[in-house]
Amino acid sequence: MSAWRGRVAAVLAVLGLCLAPGAGAAELKEGRDFREIYPPLAAERNKIEVTEFFWYGCPHCFDFEPVLMPWVRKLPADVVFRRVPAVFPNNKWTPGARLYYTLEAMNLLDRLHAEAFNAIHLERKRLDNEKVLFEWVATKGVDAARFKEAWASFGVESRIRQARELTKAAGLSGVPAMVVHGRYQAITPGTYGELIVLLDQLIDGVRAETGRK
Repeated sequence: MSAWRGRVAAVLAVLGLCLAPGAGAAELKEGRDFREIYPPLAAERNKIEVTEFFWYGCPHCFDFEPVLMPWVRKLPADVVFRRVPAVFPNNKWTPGARLYYTLEAMNLLDRLHAEAFNAIHLERKRLDNEKVLFEWVATKGVDAARFKEAWASFGVESRIRQARELTKAAGLSGVPAMVVHGRYQAITPGTYGELIVLLDQLIDGVRAETGRK
């Protein structure tokens, strides 16, 4: 058994927790509760990293957002959260990734990330159409010329390429996909509330595995 496989076995022993309050003492099991990513994705060295892979056009990601964000705001100091807009080989989701990284480059994520979800799913705007998108950002008080410049920039293009590589390396088949410390993809149970409980358990497992307190 490799050192990595040995660590995984140790984590499985640690994660003898209930999947949800009142659910009974069911141990978390690979293939049922999580999928191991091997080789693991690069993650923060000094903190436990939780990554959400998402797509703006995904209705499930939209539904998950109001459950996810209150949890993110209360994460302990040793846990860091990040998002990666998933990009698959057919590049259908590339415009969504470009939108995310353009907002990031312009320091607009806090203001417009949720607004982008709402525009697509509540207002039925086709933000994957550049003309519609540029008109939409202008209504949000964003300098359209600066947005177009960032949209077409080398930096944003580089981030999209990295997102494509991460999506492939994670072996994802869909979104939302939650990955804990680059190692374990949580398998979505019955509800998003139960998924949050599962994420907490996986975080506890990584914390125990790495000797963090």
